Amino acid sequence: MWFTTPAEIFPRGDRGFPRAEPAAYRDDVDRKAWPLDIRVSDLVTVAIVIAVIELNVAVGGGAGAAPLDALSWTLGAVIALPLLVHRRWPRAVLLITFVSMIVFYLVHRRNISPAPLMFVPVYDTAVAGYLAWAIAFPAVIMVAGLIAVGLFAGGMQPVQLFQEFLPSFVIFTLAVALGEVVRSRRALAAETARRLALAEEEQRSEAARQVAEERLRIARELHDTVAHSMATITVQAGSALHMLSPVQDSAAREALLTIRETSKSALGEMRAVLGHLREGSGAAASAAPEGLGLGRLPELRAAVTAAGSPVRLSVEGEPGPLPPSVDHAAYRILQESLTNVLRHAESGTAAEVLLRYAPDSITITVANDGCVPGSSPVTGNGLRGMRERAAAAGGELEAGPGPGGGFLVTAKLPRQAAPLPEQHSRPDSPRTGAPA
Repeated sequence: MWFTTPAEIFPRGDRGFPRAEPAAYRDDVDRKAWPLDIRVSDLVTVAIVIAVIELNVAVGGGAGAAPLDALSWTLGAVIALPLLVHRRWPRAVLLITFVSMIVFYLVHRRNISPAPLMFVPVYDTAVAGYLAWAIAFPAVIMVAGLIAVGLFAGGMQPVQLFQEFLPSFVIFTLAVALGEVVRSRRALAAETARRLALAEEEQRSEAARQVAEERLRIARELHDTVAHSMATITVQAGSALHMLSPVQDSAAREALLTIRETSKSALGEMRAVLGHLREGSGAAASAAPEGLGLGRLPELRAAVTAAGSPVRLSVEGEPGPLPPSVDHAAYRILQESLTNVLRHAESGTAAEVLLRYAPDSITITVANDGCVPGSSPVTGNGLRGMRERAAAAGGELEAGPGPGGGFLVTAKLPRQAAPLPEQHSRPDSPRTGAPA
């Protein structure tokens, strides 16, 4: 026989037709496939088809029919076996069943209808979108049957022929119509899913555009207000230094130098933050300003000490490099905590800073014992921002009155970078100056 394998017949591939996600009529048993995509429902289908074919074989006598013997029963069962793989190769199974019926009629003919055997492959081929195949093969087999019956039963009237072949014609018509309806519904469902996905993508794009516009608006506002103000402070402090003679009050000069350097540093950080805001979302927007970490702790310590609150620093454990996000969060937490000491503690109150390095974490403790009653920053935006920074870095922060009075801030951060937050979460903006 010229037919060898489905791959040779269909070189472009006919490994089953695309099926939608399991619908309501496909239960869990039907979805459990065996090798060659054979399922339990396929076994049931083949058993039903064999039973109907054997019933046709039993009653399919007539002029020129072969005797009802073991070969008739065997052929009736064997020709239905290709239906086991009808899901994987629908067109190949249709062709095999067509050839099987022709061979059955030529070799050991019993007057059986081709509809029970070919109904399933005709339906599968129509669902797969090969409507011409689904129409042509049943039409050919029906015409061949009409010719064969007309030759062997010459006395049969046309009306009798019509009555004889009408059930098969109706069955094939139903198979093609049902397959086309199912194919159309699946195509409609796929198109609907595609459009929904496209609409969701457009919504995400629109949301991203609005976020980018809002980010640019915030960057402009920060530049026009805070950055301009910081630049003015820097210029004014520098002018005041030029107006003071070298022999005048050294304390005033020291204060002005601190103001100028602090405002200049804050202005540089503000420009870096504005640059990230303008660049957009992603890694660029979430990255910490380069070099802004615990390496700048000596400068921060000197600035706070010059402002009137001595800082005593203690380090426990083995210091080591930290991920940029954790390093930046640690610096900002220290900056906010020490600034709160300046704002809320009595003048001259010392701040105790402890950095405790563990193999997997770093613990930051900032304590002071000089908080003015009623000025403790328990509910301020600065503490809220510190907690958000700690959480974004994968750590935690606690702040409140110390056991012996004063105020205590304790932050524990991992020594490994935390995963990036989801896009819908609100990112924390780096703070560049004194807390609110």
